[in-house]
Amino acid sequence: MQELAFHSMDVAKLAGAQYADIRIIDDIGEDISVKNGVPAVNQSSDIGFGVRVIVDGAWGYAASPKLTKDEVEKTTKLAVNIAKSSAMLIKEPVHLAYEPPHKDKWNSTYIIDPFKIPLEKKLDLLLAIDKILRKDPRIMVSHGELSFWREHQLFVSSEGAEIEQTHLRSGGGFAATAVDKETGEIQTRSYPGVQADQYMQLGWEVIESYDYLANAERVRDEAIALLSAGPCPNGEMDIIIDGNQLALQIHESLGHPTELDRVLGMEANYAGTSFLTTEKLGNFKYGSDIVNIVADGTAPGGLATIGYDDDGVRSQRWFLVKNGIFSGYLTNRALAHAANEERSRGANRADGWGSIPMIRMTNISLVPGDWKLDDLIADTEKGIFVTSNKSWSIDQHRLNFQFTTEIGWLIEGGKLTKMIKNPTYQGITPQFWNSCDAICDENHWTLWGVPNCGKGQPGQRAEMSHGAAPTRFRKVKVGLG
Repeated sequence: MQELAFHSMDVAKLAGAQYADIRIIDDIGEDISVKNGVPAVNQSSDIGFGVRVIVDGAWGYAASPKLTKDEVEKTTKLAVNIAKSSAMLIKEPVHLAYEPPHKDKWNSTYIIDPFKIPLEKKLDLLLAIDKILRKDPRIMVSHGELSFWREHQLFVSSEGAEIEQTHLRSGGGFAATAVDKETGEIQTRSYPGVQADQYMQLGWEVIESYDYLANAERVRDEAIALLSAGPCPNGEMDIIIDGNQLALQIHESLGHPTELDRVLGMEANYAGTSFLTTEKLGNFKYGSDIVNIVADGTAPGGLATIGYDDDGVRSQRWFLVKNGIFSGYLTNRALAHAANEERSRGANRADGWGSIPMIRMTNISLVPGDWKLDDLIADTEKGIFVTSNKSWSIDQHRLNFQFTTEIGWLIEGGKLTKMIKNPTYQGITPQFWNSCDAICDENHWTLWGVPNCGKGQPGQRAEMSHGAAPTRFRKVKVGLG
């Protein structure tokens, strides 16, 4: 692989590129599922390379699945020709922030290689869960899945960078959908994570750390109980949001708005632009004083934990919000200057070898506070506790939002009382985060994985994690009234 990568750099320079890099990627995956007792297995592999160049201040990119010397030469020349054509239309030349040319090897950590676990063991687990879920005939749909993925990447640049990285991701989860045939009511409960599944950059130990079988009966019974549960109340109430739901709140109302290409209007697909415009950096009151949110490409187990991004920039940790003040963006080498920064934050990633890198979220987390959950509930006179996302909506500037969760409970007199179905809350991002007055401690904090964030056109998928603990927000509008 190294010889092909070095050949590409030589070809790019001879063809007139002022900068070039190549990513050669080899990955394997395994997805196993059981739906209503029917198993399905998909095992995949993929290999290819992508070449990115700068010629006369413009980017060019080309990719191929054929790893031969002739194909590398042909594809590199194509990238150069694309850049030359683009240079005739650019308004501002590309300027790359400085980054030393790293030479390194980096591997994600794990204990148990999931690809060495027998397929029969994985299927037996999912089938056992399925049997428990469908024990009650009111469960009309049961679905469980396990997913494993390993990627090996070689990054070489014309500046002298040589970086090899290997990433291993594991995860899974299950859900039960109950139906009341008389009323037509449909309710779903899932376990364990954000929108059912929980993924981490670890091995089979992730699956063993969550007791799937012990939680299957509870998930089934809660789905059934929701069929006859009361509705979410309407009006302003205090709300305690569980960590797995708050993870998605962070993703939508802070993660996407801090992507600098979105802020500058260079990207608007899927998630719109951003209200966190550059004049707000360092002075905008995003949240209350206790709100501290960090971006961290080094977080153990995070889906976006990497040694280096696709610019060859070393991963780092920094504040996006510090003591409630908006303090930072997600940047790459080409746009760091727009945030008045000399170096990139290392947030440039692509969806495989066939896609050009773009700014993507790293792991973004709410720093834990010092509350115990029981104490926080006891301190809340009237409100609701909500968990597990069901649906969401947010406007194109990431300001006005609405979330509905799978399940909730009323809080009355400092105690959880009645179960409620379809608990919904809404707000305006800075008002909402400024209403935050209590955050649970690190014992309640979990790094929740998001494996399917979409961005760009053509669309690209990316993975990242968000750490959160149960958190209270005061006087939030709840219900649909």
